[in-house]
Amino acid sequence: QVQLVESGGGLVQAGGSLRLSCAASGRTIAGYNWGWFRQAPEKEREFVAAIRWDGGTTYYADSVKGRFTASRDNAKNTVYLQMNNLKPEDTAIYYCAARSLWASVQTMGVPQRYDYWGQGTQVTVSS
Repeated sequence: QVQLVESGGGLVQAGGSLRLSCAASGRTIAGYNWGWFRQAPEKEREFVAAIRWDGGTTYYADSVKGRFTASRDNAKNTVYLQMNNLKPEDTAIYYCAARSLWASVQTMGVPQRYDYWGQGTQVTVSS
């Protein structure tokens, strides 16, 4: 089993930055592949980013390309989402998730394809 805990959310003005962390416990994350998702009120959970187990490949939603960067530190059992130039439409609860197999962006972008989820962290961007 893998337990995930997100942190780093908060309130920020448009144009600002936040770095989300997702700390894993229970077993090493070294072999897992990761996704970041977000869910705004009354909207479906949407894909934000994914990073392969070795950090060698990443996927991003078009809405965040060039602004968000996913990374991982296997030694710290932690994955990160650096978010720059934040916009009000980025306001949502952000979740990290893990799955054992790397796949195409079409698969990595589907929440139901993940095995483990964190509890989420709120990000609010004011205009």
